Amino acid sequence: MTGATRMEISHPDARADWAQDPSAYRQALRHFLDAEPALERWRGADYPTTEDRMTDNAALMNVLSDGGWNRYGWPAAVGGYGGDERHRAVLYDELSAAGLVVPEQYKLLETLGPAVLRFAPALAAQFMPSYLAGGEWWGQGFSEPEAGSDLAVLRCRARREGENYVLSGQKIWTSHGSTARRLVCLVRTGTLESRHRGLSMIMVDAETPGVSIRPIALASGHNELAEVFFDDAVVPASRLLGEEGQGWAVAMYLLQFERAMYAWLSATVASRRLRELRAMLTGRRLADGVVRRFGECYCDIVTLKARSADTVRRLAAGQTVGPEASIDKILLATVETGLHDLARDVLPDEFLFQDDPVAQQWRAEWWYSRASTIMGGSAEVQRGIIADRVLGLPKERGA
Repeated sequence: MTGATRMEISHPDARADWAQDPSAYRQALRHFLDAEPALERWRGADYPTTEDRMTDNAALMNVLSDGGWNRYGWPAAVGGYGGDERHRAVLYDELSAAGLVVPEQYKLLETLGPAVLRFAPALAAQFMPSYLAGGEWWGQGFSEPEAGSDLAVLRCRARREGENYVLSGQKIWTSHGSTARRLVCLVRTGTLESRHRGLSMIMVDAETPGVSIRPIALASGHNELAEVFFDDAVVPASRLLGEEGQGWAVAMYLLQFERAMYAWLSATVASRRLRELRAMLTGRRLADGVVRRFGECYCDIVTLKARSADTVRRLAAGQTVGPEASIDKILLATVETGLHDLARDVLPDEFLFQDDPVAQQWRAEWWYSRASTIMGGSAEVQRGIIADRVLGLPKERGA
């Protein structure tokens, strides 16, 4: 970091101004990202494995934390400098605009962090400063082999024994479970018949005795997901998020960020990837319709950013984002499938036959985009939510 930048970021009045003024923060951040030579290693970076990506992304988080840049948007209690969701949105936007990777860990932080902060502030104060500094990240353990879209039938059990819970059961499709230091899990503390009323949310250290983690390799070969087994794993009751039986409320609070801030972050990354794809085609003769498809993809991204920007502003104002967040989720799936199908079609030789890091990255992202209409709630379910709870449409006859 340059001396001028160090002096600028350390000035307490400047920090106070930036916390109150996202536009001023944006200008200062943009100057830093453009002027700091140490950031070049993360500009257009590609990674052969998930483990490499997470490790290198954590190093970028450490640089941003040391300079204070990624602490805006978070309260002082967790090592932040104040501000709100708009500051975090600015960070992701400016990183992508500067051609830098947005650390993968931020997707999980945006999904899990606000819920931990609200329902378990002591845990947030204990662990989030390390998260912001790239020292750790968390996995999200919701789905089970027999409970994917219907979380009310979860069977992974947590029974209370004194000041601890003893966990037994299995989770699957746990996001970054193979590299995460901690897992935020939705578990059953009530009877199976109590459905969503008998669920609790708890944070589990991945190295807890009785916890076994098995990476799930995607079609790309990347270990983005994992299955987790609990064999009488003992977890302190102080690791609960909220109260026992409040897990469903925590999950519903969490989902608004999974479909809102996550969507904004992903839209900024899609913008960068579309620019990179266009640059790869410079000087090539394009087939008929390619320019039109680029335009369509660009419009999809702009639509998603416009929609999710409104959602971010609502979150920053302290408003609860309800079922309309499903719109963000559908638009995000449209962007991710459209962008990566475009890359497949305009780079057929590279996509199919080349093994350089750039080609491997596009292929890996294309494989991952296949799940975008399913993970986090399928597109069909999201459209049903919009029809019933947003538009108030009449149900089909006989339904």
